[in-house]
Amino acid sequence: MAIDIHWIRDNDSLGQFCAQWQQLPFVALDTEFMRVDTFYPIAGLLQIGDGVRAYLIDPLTIDNWQPLAALLENPAVLKVLHACSEDLEVLLRLTGSLPAPLFDTQLAAAYLNLGFSMGYSRLVSQVLDIDLPKGETRSDWLQRPLSETQISYAAEDALHLAEVFVRLRPKLSDDKFAWVLEDGAELVANLRRETDPYEVYREAKLAWKLSRAQLAVLRELCAWRELEARARDLPRNRIVREHSLWPLARTQPDNLAALAKIEDMHPRTVRQDGEFLLDLIKRAASVPPEQWPAAVPEPLPIEAAALVKRLRALGQAEAERLNIAPELMLRKKTLEALLKSGFPDGPYQLPESLRGWRRELMGQALLDSLATAGEQP
Repeated sequence: MAIDIHWIRDNDSLGQFCAQWQQLPFVALDTEFMRVDTFYPIAGLLQIGDGVRAYLIDPLTIDNWQPLAALLENPAVLKVLHACSEDLEVLLRLTGSLPAPLFDTQLAAAYLNLGFSMGYSRLVSQVLDIDLPKGETRSDWLQRPLSETQISYAAEDALHLAEVFVRLRPKLSDDKFAWVLEDGAELVANLRRETDPYEVYREAKLAWKLSRAQLAVLRELCAWRELEARARDLPRNRIVREHSLWPLARTQPDNLAALAKIEDMHPRTVRQDGEFLLDLIKRAASVPPEQWPAAVPEPLPIEAAALVKRLRALGQAEAERLNIAPELMLRKKTLEALLKSGFPDGPYQLPESLRGWRRELMGQALLDSLATAGEQP
């Protein structure tokens, strides 16, 4: 079947079509981008499907994104995407806006118990019985002209995404539709919550093994790495490799030779930033104790595994009752945060990450289960 493709290559055309799309109940939206040697994704193509036609927007020839930003923010037009976390980054970088309301077809498939974290090709095959061509996802989307296979691939994505939405939407109950939108809003909110560079150290591998004095060094290293990655538009590991952070904070080298011997330390980092890193470590190590960060909590002990299993079973049973993919119910990080709030003897507190419908349906049941855990024979 030949796809009706319309190219949009200038500001005026984008404005005209965005005005038309503002009148629609929904638009399907996809992006193609490159992110090999950069911190931020570089948009190579935007695709919009209205259920009839595929529109290909060339971000290399457009510089006024206000009309698309207005469309993204229009609460009357549902924006349909698939597994959209990276697409959201592209849209935010390009337009300064994020889609609301957002309907993610990957989430919808999970709420319909078709499968969790389904790839787009598999979902299209299952819902539309169409086998999509493979092989263009990793191609160069910044080259011009784009190849015919790239154009066809991109157009099919937009067209079929709209068709998948039209098939899935009537199968969702009002509750489940609301939950898909709630989870979509959470994705958007998470992206808007830009990570504080000075909190990044908490997620570093083995941070819990460091003393508070060593954590003060790790905090500065992680913050500098994060800020430099953004400023230089380079991947974080091009600034300092992940596996070097912990030994840097633990051993605190004071000369270039010692720095070069740090695990996984790239020679380029020593050449470019070695002297600065040594100075940063020295300054961070001299911070007075009252400015040291609090200790990072240890991982849950092995004895907590039985409780995690018990809570997971609660989520599994609720997922079966609702006929949704069990992975949707309770994320591992949420359960761990709940247990860390009071293990081993309680009392426990629901973590902030357990929000919305999950908190309403599962919150009290989780607390009740933990309260009676010690009573089991």
